[in-house]
Amino acid sequence: KQYYKAIIINKQWYQRRVRGACPSSKHLMIAEGDWNYDETVVKNLGQKYLKSYAEFIESFDSKLGNKIPNNLNYLWDFTLKPVYLQVAPYESIDLVDLVKTDNKSLNKVILVLSSLCLEVTQLKQQLFQNFIPSLLMYGERTDCDTLAKGEAQLMIGRMLPLLQEIRCFISRSQEVAKNIISQLDILYGQEKVAQSIVTKDVHFLTVFESLGHLFTLQVILDEVIENSHLLNEHWTLYRSILRSVHKSEQFNFEERKLRTFERLLTALEVELFDGHIFQNCLKQRFPQLSNGFQSELSYAISNLLSTYDAATSSSKDQEIQLALLSPVTLFIFHNTTFHVQDRKTFRQIWDLHKRIPFIQIAGPVMLPLTSFLKRSLPFSTKFVDKKMDAAVITSRQGFLQNTTQNLLKDVDSYKSQVAAWCSEVVNSSTTNSTGTVQAGLEKVCGLLITGLVIAKNVSSLVTMIMNMHYTLTKPITKNSVLCCIELIQLLKTIECMFHEKEEVFAATSSHLIQQLSLKVLNCLETLKKKLTQDKRYSDSSLDIIAAFNLIGHCMNGCCSGPRKVICKLALEVARQGKALSSEDNVMFVNIFRRIEVITEYQSKVRTACDTSFVYWHRSIAPVYFAHVFSNPTLAPNLQYFFAALADCLMQITQMKHLSTEKDKLALLEQDIRDHFEKEILVPLCNEIETDLRLSTHSHLQLDDRNPLKYGKKNISALLATPPIRFFDSYLDIKKHVTHYLDSTFYNLTTVALHDWRSYAVMRNLAHQKYGLQMIEAHLPSQTIEQGIDVLEIMRNIHVFVSRYSYNLNNQLFVEQSSNNKHLNTINIRHIANSIRTHGTGIMNTTINFTFQYLRKKFFVFSQFLYDDHIYSRLVKDARFFKEQKEELDQCYPYERADKFNRGIRKLGLTPDGLSFLDQFRILITHIGNAMGYIRMIRSGGIHACASAIRYVPDLDDIVNIEELTKEEELPADTIIAAANLDS
Repeated sequence: KQYYKAIIINKQWYQRRVRGACPSSKHLMIAEGDWNYDETVVKNLGQKYLKSYAEFIESFDSKLGNKIPNNLNYLWDFTLKPVYLQVAPYESIDLVDLVKTDNKSLNKVILVLSSLCLEVTQLKQQLFQNFIPSLLMYGERTDCDTLAKGEAQLMIGRMLPLLQEIRCFISRSQEVAKNIISQLDILYGQEKVAQSIVTKDVHFLTVFESLGHLFTLQVILDEVIENSHLLNEHWTLYRSILRSVHKSEQFNFEERKLRTFERLLTALEVELFDGHIFQNCLKQRFPQLSNGFQSELSYAISNLLSTYDAATSSSKDQEIQLALLSPVTLFIFHNTTFHVQDRKTFRQIWDLHKRIPFIQIAGPVMLPLTSFLKRSLPFSTKFVDKKMDAAVITSRQGFLQNTTQNLLKDVDSYKSQVAAWCSEVVNSSTTNSTGTVQAGLEKVCGLLITGLVIAKNVSSLVTMIMNMHYTLTKPITKNSVLCCIELIQLLKTIECMFHEKEEVFAATSSHLIQQLSLKVLNCLETLKKKLTQDKRYSDSSLDIIAAFNLIGHCMNGCCSGPRKVICKLALEVARQGKALSSEDNVMFVNIFRRIEVITEYQSKVRTACDTSFVYWHRSIAPVYFAHVFSNPTLAPNLQYFFAALADCLMQITQMKHLSTEKDKLALLEQDIRDHFEKEILVPLCNEIETDLRLSTHSHLQLDDRNPLKYGKKNISALLATPPIRFFDSYLDIKKHVTHYLDSTFYNLTTVALHDWRSYAVMRNLAHQKYGLQMIEAHLPSQTIEQGIDVLEIMRNIHVFVSRYSYNLNNQLFVEQSSNNKHLNTINIRHIANSIRTHGTGIMNTTINFTFQYLRKKFFVFSQFLYDDHIYSRLVKDARFFKEQKEELDQCYPYERADKFNRGIRKLGLTPDGLSFLDQFRILITHIGNAMGYIRMIRSGGIHACASAIRYVPDLDDIVNIEELTKEEELPADTIIAAANLDS
């Protein structure tokens, strides 16, 4: 459906294409010059097909109608990204077709060196995309202390294909390194007669840098495998169990296959797990390297080291810090191969630890530069003493302390920079500039580079702080954690801004590249004219002219990766002699850097804003969630934190040691959900419920809730947070709170129906105060359909008759008093329900039990009447009434009754103030209640029987269905079936 929406979005473009098809239709149909043709025929043919296509789009649009909403902004949502714009240039063209000049010798050199540089780039991508995440994630999402027996070996078994691929990768990288060294040695060490090009003043720094990058890849593999302690431990267990399988006879394995497998594992252990991948590469059998190669290597090391030293002093970019390993590994290669002990360069590299105590490798793995030098150069012990080692440790701790102390200041600075940058990006796309087009392009280019630089600096700062605490096992304070989270949110803000303004940057990038390419071409024309005016041509001059032509040829196409590498190599050839001034050289370098940034800005933004490192520090989540709940105004930033967690998805899916795919993501998702619920959702629900209860019962005597005195959190900000995307689901705070209140109010209303009005008020208040759309419970405010069970009454008949009053007319028992806000009632329907539940047999038992109770009460009744004090007074009053009944008009006088009552009270009172006559009156009430209960049992039994036989037909009036079917003249089969039913 979204695909169809994209078609409709482009409907207007196609309509404009149809209207303007006439001038360009011939280029779409027939190439000019193929044969003689009539232009009018071609124009009409193009209009015909474009018109038919436009009609198809129109009919398709009409069929969809209103099924597609007009607002399609959600297609460009930052968290969903269903539509993504890729602007990186790409072309499927061979290097042979790109490297074409009249100088065949230069063609061969550039072709070989560029292909090697491109292969190094491919190896780097393969390492970081396919191998490093799987190695880093080994053992994650498993409880190593509770692994089942044999599970560690199974995990290694699942990793074997990957380990074999890494072994092949190492072998290939060593071959490429050997090839690069051989090519450079031949290039710089050959005799002058046999030279293909003049290399006296040509310095292929790009090739040496690629060689250093290739060495760096092997160093990274060494560090990652060495830091994966669980992988090494499980590998040892795997090898041990394989040896036991080899010795045991109970396993039916072929000896030949087992030995082959054993040799494979031995090769893996030697090449991967011994920690000598880089050293093994340096110990390859290289050809006899010439002095020219050695001197050029020394020049490249010095030049690259100075360049990166200056870059790291002005920037915190961890990508530059990682690239610093290129000259360092070249220095180690130079000292190892030529047995040179360069003390000056060694101290220059050693002193870098003051600015760069650790180099970020991947994930939580960090490489201390000093330790790497000491491990890789045996002669380093001559240059390093104990004081220098102690100074390194002190420097690391001081660097971490200073960085932590200045963290709050740095966060405020970066927040200001990001806010200003975002404002400029928005204004650049919404305001009309009065300047020239070139000025506008320069402004957008500057904003793009500025945003990228800020993102790289922020990423380097936060990863350095968190990983240094992780590596040095130093506790991190809560304030530092919150500052790091703010930096993470800034990264996601920058990425979101790049995504929202992707259209602006994408549309501008092509214009910027064209502008820069034109600038290069114009400069090349000037330089070539200047060079061709010199009539004394030399071999180097021919090489320079060919290099200029090659740069111009590459700049005339799209700036793909191969073209940029060829341009760099050609520029290094053109630098020889005085063909390029220092100003021209700087201009070319800056332009090529800008072109590289512009063409690859999307991948660079993704790399700079990548927050997958949060996975290794996910323990900060509960601290951050608790802080957000304490400061609800920070709730809108939650989406950025969850967007940072989403970056962990790629490396999580790279796990190879787990048996199922669902286990990879489920545990992390559940952990974050539990922390989110514990730190935000549960306290928020409780606080809102408490606030609603206190507001509803404000008429009671409560504590002072004046917000001006005690302050109050604006929890509405949490409820106003839109649903947050978390992996493949959403976290909706408002919906969760609404569901919690709905279920709580419903359950409590069912327990106490008399509180229905209070909960209804709380629902309305939740809607007015917090905007919660709650559901009505639709429960009755009272009920008479439930009551006490008959058997329960029978067992406690003495309690029942004392606590309930009997309504003779309605045959209804009503509870006299209760501690609750409601009174229980018992009527015939309740008795009938109990009889239907337990059966009619309980009627006789209940009546017999009640009669036994009445017998005891009547005995007390008789005892009271035959008491001498009572009997004498009753006889006296009876004789008086008999003698005076005619005078009293058959009415017993009130005074006589009151005198009798006072006389009875003189006999004694209970602790409750009741006389014997009051107790006798209560006794009669109990007897009446018991007899009323028996009567209700009878009525309930009749009611239950009547309900049970409602579907039993009247035997005196049985309908003959066969006769009815005959009267209706139904088919014979129906009449036979009716006769069978009657019988």
